[in-house]
Amino acid sequence: MLRMRQKKFDADLIYTWLPQSALIGIKAGYPVVLEMHADITGRLGTWWLSQFLKANGRKLMTVTNQALQKALEKKTKLKLSPEAVLIAGNGVELEKYVQLPKPVEARNQLNLKQGLTVGFTGHIYAGRGADLLFELAKRMPQVNFLWVGGTPELVEFWKNKLREENILNVTMTGFVKHDVIHLYQAAADVLLMPYSNSISASSGQDIAEVINPMKMFEYMASGRAIVSADLTSIREVLNEGNCVFVEVGNRELGIGNRESVIGKWKVEIEKLLADESLRMKLGSQARKDVEQFSWVKREERILRGLNL
Repeated sequence: MLRMRQKKFDADLIYTWLPQSALIGIKAGYPVVLEMHADITGRLGTWWLSQFLKANGRKLMTVTNQALQKALEKKTKLKLSPEAVLIAGNGVELEKYVQLPKPVEARNQLNLKQGLTVGFTGHIYAGRGADLLFELAKRMPQVNFLWVGGTPELVEFWKNKLREENILNVTMTGFVKHDVIHLYQAAADVLLMPYSNSISASSGQDIAEVINPMKMFEYMASGRAIVSADLTSIREVLNEGNCVFVEVGNRELGIGNRESVIGKWKVEIEKLLADESLRMKLGSQARKDVEQFSWVKREERILRGLNL
């Protein structure tokens, strides 16, 4: 199938996320870029990747961060040379984030409640902070919480929980088109990345050690203050100059550290909401730092890595 597509489109380059396609492409004599976003699973996946890495030819493997490179080296038992791998994190469409409205105006445009707003955008699979968001909203009734994203089933589940607890300060939008995500992020005064120490991808794979979320770059581009779980992979992009880090909680906020984690997140969020100058400082630095993470610059780095 891959060979047929190569011939049909008269391809000059194979760019794939699949190790098996990458190996077939390199064996067929094409330049190949293999883009990896998660660790491989199973013996067969490990074999395909190992064979690609050992194969001769014009090739490049990209990984989203150093943590993923280390994980892949451990799995394949191969040491990757700087020439064989390029660290190329996710990116952002910076053009969408030019001249964003201030939070008050963005809320007006979206018909959202006015008042200090804490935002979250993205999936709500296990480990991505739904429990923490719920508990924070419960303990901070004076603050508006904006929750954007989630499958219909999960959105309905959390809406029912909010009704049961009579929590009235949360707006859940469910899925919205990506073309307007930047406006919802702009509507927040503070944006959260409340990951736990175990994060499920849509495939069910635990990606906590290697996560490189696209919303991190979107948050940075929005120029809003960010509060993030303190994960090593996140620190490859964010730092104390453009983000506030808080202790990582266990998935589902187990009894052992439940109140401690919630309390620490609450304290840091309240500090930011009470200090507009600090929010502006963090957001402004994040906006400057994200300039290097545009999709265009990412593409240029990959092509240079393959000497194209």
